[in-house]
Amino acid sequence: MTEPVHVIGGGLAGSEAAWQLAQAGHPVVLHEMRGDVMTPAHRTDRLAELVCSNSFRSGDAERNAVGLLHAEMRALGSLVMAAADGARVPAGSALAVDRDLFAAEVTQRVSAHPRIALVREEVRAIPPHWADVIVATGPLTSDALAAHIQTLTGEAHLAFFDAIAPIVHAETVDMGIAWRQSRWDRGSPDGDGDDYVNCPLDREQYRAFVAALLAGEKMAFKDWEHVPYFEGCMPIEVMAERGPETLRFGPMKPVGLTDPRTGRRPYAVVQLRRENRAGTLLNMVGFQTKLKHGEQVRIFRTIPGLARAEFARLGGLHRNSFIRSPVLLDSWLRLKADPRIRFAGQITGCEGYVESAAIGLLAGRFVAAARAGRPLGPPPPETALGALLAHITGAANPETFQPMNVNFGLFPPVDGAGRRDRKAMMTARARAALQQWIAGSGGQAGGAATPEPAARPALPAAAG
Repeated sequence: MTEPVHVIGGGLAGSEAAWQLAQAGHPVVLHEMRGDVMTPAHRTDRLAELVCSNSFRSGDAERNAVGLLHAEMRALGSLVMAAADGARVPAGSALAVDRDLFAAEVTQRVSAHPRIALVREEVRAIPPHWADVIVATGPLTSDALAAHIQTLTGEAHLAFFDAIAPIVHAETVDMGIAWRQSRWDRGSPDGDGDDYVNCPLDREQYRAFVAALLAGEKMAFKDWEHVPYFEGCMPIEVMAERGPETLRFGPMKPVGLTDPRTGRRPYAVVQLRRENRAGTLLNMVGFQTKLKHGEQVRIFRTIPGLARAEFARLGGLHRNSFIRSPVLLDSWLRLKADPRIRFAGQITGCEGYVESAAIGLLAGRFVAAARAGRPLGPPPPETALGALLAHITGAANPETFQPMNVNFGLFPPVDGAGRRDRKAMMTARARAALQQWIAGSGGQAGGAATPEPAARPALPAAAG
């Protein structure tokens, strides 16, 4: 087919989907509204801009499901993973990136691809004459397109709160109090175990900090008051409301760290992770917040080592939306009510940068295979890609469906595996299943579903 595939949204999922299609030889029009219309969370018009953390989480492909997902995406030629590897900054065993270098690389490679046309415009409704469409507009889908999607699906969107952590200028941290160390001294593979900056708190300082969080003035969101928080990005003051010691067992846990001034583990700790390659910016790990900006500066400067901290960005809160994918989408990410339309990324209810890009990768490959007339079944559920896809397209309970990161709980169980060797057996099984899937172009390895039906239903007369 010479008619282009229309990909709506230039985030991680949309950029990955467009790349996979173009690399497979298909023309793509990538529609990105930033540059014309901005969102409440973005700062630039670059593709794949990271608006929250700069971390892609664990890079351990042997013991961690998201690390396994990294490896599977690399095996399938992921643009996002290539750009992340090129923009990597020290972060222990995690894969963290310089967000500006990362977005610049994705933008440059997509913009330079001869089969991708990047159009800066807001798509408010999907025209009925577009034959193949991938909606990858993310959790910040514009109001107009969200209303159009609601018309197509016949359902209201689900929504949840997402929060952003502050970023500190590294030179303003008092290193006479703070020190560099990764937990258990497990630094980056090419580092020396000191990828994080740690600010220690004793018992009295910790309790005073928690009291200040609870008393601090918060941003008001009256229109969203019934929207739940996503557990993985919960504001620290909301965690503190669950109990005075909650933060010590969450983002402020001191395990694996030793204060060199005392030779002992502190009562609590605030960790700062490198935000850019130069190391001039540090992200306050796990410190998503809905405190007002003035309150953030006042309260966070009470943390030992941050008394003179200057902030490159303060925390914030925004509303995210996603569709009820287990009901609305089939196993190939097609909208059941209009199969020419597929969804990808966080709008499908997957959570996390890597997961979002992974679903974009699959959406792009599914469209490419359908256009080429070759069968392609979903990846086996024993793989990280297949487990994540199965969760959002049917395995999850539609009535309680909430955004979720990839985890080993989504994988089929391993027979006869003990607690200690379960993850190793799952990753070994996943690698074998992925290689079979790649070799067989999506054959039945590992119990994969049957190839996508080739027939396309008649297009609707109108779209929204």
